[in-house]
Amino acid sequence: MLDRVRQFIEEKNLFSPTTDQLLVAVSGGIDSVALADVLHRLEVPFAIAHCHFGLRGEEADADEQFVRKLAKKYDVPYFAEFFQTKEFAAQEGISTQMAARALRYEWFERILQTQQLSYIATAHHQRDAAETMLLNLTHGTGLAGLHGIQAKNGYVVRPFLGIGKEELFEYVMENRLVWREDASNDSTTYQRNRLRHDVLPVLREINPNLDQTLEHTAERVGGAEEIVRRYVADTAAQAQKKEGEVIYFNIATLQATAAITLVLHELLRPFNFSFPVTKEIVAAFKATAGRRFESPTHTLVKDRDQLVITRKSLANFGTHQLQAGQTKLVAEGLHLTADLQEAEGFSLTRKKNEAALDADRLQFPLTVRRWQEGDWFMPIGMKGKKKISDFLIDQKVPLNLKDDVRVLITADQRIAWVIGFRPDERYKVTEETQRVLLLRRM
Repeated sequence: MLDRVRQFIEEKNLFSPTTDQLLVAVSGGIDSVALADVLHRLEVPFAIAHCHFGLRGEEADADEQFVRKLAKKYDVPYFAEFFQTKEFAAQEGISTQMAARALRYEWFERILQTQQLSYIATAHHQRDAAETMLLNLTHGTGLAGLHGIQAKNGYVVRPFLGIGKEELFEYVMENRLVWREDASNDSTTYQRNRLRHDVLPVLREINPNLDQTLEHTAERVGGAEEIVRRYVADTAAQAQKKEGEVIYFNIATLQATAAITLVLHELLRPFNFSFPVTKEIVAAFKATAGRRFESPTHTLVKDRDQLVITRKSLANFGTHQLQAGQTKLVAEGLHLTADLQEAEGFSLTRKKNEAALDADRLQFPLTVRRWQEGDWFMPIGMKGKKKISDFLIDQKVPLNLKDDVRVLITADQRIAWVIGFRPDERYKVTEETQRVLLLRRM
């Protein structure tokens, strides 16, 4: 299978195995574990990213620990994110699956930028592509949905897309790889699982080569889509303007195009606006300025003669990590610096925006997130535990400022610092301290 994957990477020009470093999305399941192993054997440089969506309790915690150990096995950088998926889904009025997808890809993109990596690699294979095509067809879709999953789509690459599920399973068995089984994969509560367990077996009785047949169909549809893509690109060159993070579309230019709703939907696809919402936007072209439309990741406002698109902040629904040796961390509304010093000659400060911690007691990576109900720590200078909620009351923090309070958490899930307030007693600098990690909130 290694040769098959290597050949697929070359044929599809996915990336350079020698110069590009990948960020591999690893859930801990059989497919992503196999992908990490194959890339390791092909000597492709990569880092591992794992998403914890907060949906499966202790099972998800165990998945994260498993993937963390997998990264150590391959001696590669490891990044983990702990999302508040249900909260984000409720805010946006979308499914948890859609919320999880929006959150993870926004986070993946941030890692690419901050770590200067080349591509995100996912473990989608031939059968996943077939399932996606049929699921899209069931829901209603355009050309993009009919070609299913692409081998390369922007910064996302899928080296396994030419590999069948059976071949992948044989590889895992031959190499005695260990993986985590997600119990939710057997539940027909999810539409994809119902399609996988109840519908596809019947279709494969009709056509045993269904996956390959759909792959060939996707290639033909992809050719037709390329023609449309070129027309859309020409329209974008005339209608689109970008200033910083803000995108503008000239309405008059859009109105002069053929099949305006289809073209605009293609232009808005990177911003996750659905086709029904796109139809509403087109209908609002003649309306007064100020109409507002939302996607899970962006906001679009119809101005007088243009559409104005801005990115939403999804960082509030996740966390940020500080790796060992990292000197700064920039999160939403927060800028931390980290300075590792020898304890000898170090002088303690009492500034609220600084925390001096015993570096050798900390377990990295350190995670920054907003505090949550039930969080507790041991405030330095006090005896025993203290709930964060009670601590903030004692500190007389105004109600409308409490939600923005962040905590610094060690890899073993202990709070080391309520940022801007007080460190934890367990990590204070003592006479036995050898090295001090000085953190400053700028």
